[in-house]
Amino acid sequence: MSVSIGELAVRFGCELRGDPGVQVERVASLAQADAQSVAFVANPRYRAQLAATRAGVVVLDEASAAACPVAALVCANPHALFARIAAVLHPAPAGPPGVHPSAVVAADAVLDPSAHIGPLSVIGSGVVVGARAYIGPQCLLEDGVRVGEDVRLVARVTLCRGVTLGERSIVQPGAVIGGDGFGFAQEAGRWLKVPQTGSVRIGADVEIGANTTVDRGAIEDTVIEEGAKLDNLIQIGHNVRIGAHSALAACVGVSGSTSIGRRCMIGGQVGIGGHLSICDDVMITGCTMVSHSVTRPGVYSGGIPLEEAHTWRRLVGRFKRLESLAQRLKALERHFVSAQDLEEDDD
Repeated sequence: MSVSIGELAVRFGCELRGDPGVQVERVASLAQADAQSVAFVANPRYRAQLAATRAGVVVLDEASAAACPVAALVCANPHALFARIAAVLHPAPAGPPGVHPSAVVAADAVLDPSAHIGPLSVIGSGVVVGARAYIGPQCLLEDGVRVGEDVRLVARVTLCRGVTLGERSIVQPGAVIGGDGFGFAQEAGRWLKVPQTGSVRIGADVEIGANTTVDRGAIEDTVIEEGAKLDNLIQIGHNVRIGAHSALAACVGVSGSTSIGRRCMIGGQVGIGGHLSICDDVMITGCTMVSHSVTRPGVYSGGIPLEEAHTWRRLVGRFKRLESLAQRLKALERHFVSAQDLEEDDD
């Protein structure tokens, strides 16, 4: 696909410095770009590469524009504009409307004529699939699933019974949404399974990464609000609620009945305990263990960064001695207080 940079400037409302007739076909890094490529600069550290770029046009801000040797699209948020241009130049592959002959579709499923149902997919009873939805190969939509317009299930996605997926959402390969939550009751030393009778409700413009799992609710639904982004290999427990436009990086684990607010950013490998509440606008850095609720916006961290092995062993040894040191300190404080009392009595 070829687009003029003048058309891009008009379409996205940014300032063009250069020949509007220049045609571009793809996006690329500053170092690899050629005359048909769009590159971008969002970090000042890359200005050295900017001077040598051969891109057809570079997306950048006013501070970097003077150093640009080629055409420039100037805007306040270069990364966001680059993302929009990349979506124009590299649209997701669209399957032909209709049902592949190898797919299995229940007689009472309602499929919009413009939707694509890929090879070996299975569509259960009462399923509703919206306009222009793309259901990739080997997907499973169990009974009662509802998929909104322009949804994209890339491949091998499982939506269990009753799951609702909002418009324009994207689910990457291998994700499972609506599997049973980890619900068991103890009786006489054994575990009894608690039926998971809720489902999962996902809002519009959500993206869920490869091999991520979102458990159905035990009684009420698990909810992921509009615009939330989940990376690969994330576990979302039953009855969790994730607020709008929050983003969770890879390998995050969220235990059941926890609520995460809006616009939160959760770093990779963060573990969040159950029945907690995290307020809006919280950032939690990678590998942090969250064991209590967070009630104030801000940046939170936990865990100890790696050290050389001999240093780490020494730190662990000191940590284990903290309790005995604390007891000795208490004994010294008591002795000091008692000595003071005796002195005051003598006076």
